[in-house]
Amino acid sequence: MDGLQILKRKRLVSKETVDQFLGLAVANVSDSMSRMFAGGAKLRPMHSGAPMAGPALTVRTRPGDNLFIHKAISMAVPGDVIVVDGGGDLTNALIGEIMSHMAAVKGLGGFVINGSIRDAKALKANSFPVFALGVTHRGPYKDGPGEINTKISIDGMVIEPGDLIIGDDDGCLCVPFDSCSIVYQATQAKTRAEKKMIADITAGAYSDAWVDEALNRIGCHREI
Repeated sequence: MDGLQILKRKRLVSKETVDQFLGLAVANVSDSMSRMFAGGAKLRPMHSGAPMAGPALTVRTRPGDNLFIHKAISMAVPGDVIVVDGGGDLTNALIGEIMSHMAAVKGLGGFVINGSIRDAKALKANSFPVFALGVTHRGPYKDGPGEINTKISIDGMVIEPGDLIIGDDDGCLCVPFDSCSIVYQATQAKTRAEKKMIADITAGAYSDAWVDEALNRIGCHREI
């Protein structure tokens, strides 16, 4: 029944893939996906800043209710990132210190919450990755309905169960299961290009001729 179901993941990214992406800058991965995909600029790290990467275990819940998030924690396996679409509502917190600690003890990869958290000070003091939209002291309800392991979206970013979820200080990104290999290769190339650019700038060998070329292309009137 839609709105009240718990499904099995049919596939998930490998640990090798997770390990490959864990050291990459989310901004570079985003550039390698044409800068078209994001979980929204308001989805911010609520922890001490450790990077995040892992296969998505998705949850859809009504705003302010965390019954199905508790079930997701009990189902999750080490490395999983629990991604929750709580409708973007900030009225009631969906997780806090206790649920974060439960997930960390199980060895999960983190939380992405399209909604609020609480116990912000405790979460900020720890490295366990938690990304969310906001903070409120008001606690959650535990009545449902909800879904686990169905397709969800956060601010236009579609997440399917088993997709790769990554995060750092710049925010969160979903890399679709079938795109991981090509995105990884493109990100490696992007990272190498940026390192060379920084080296050229340091050595005084960087050329910004492309700026004038771009201005000419768009027909910019210039007196200098």
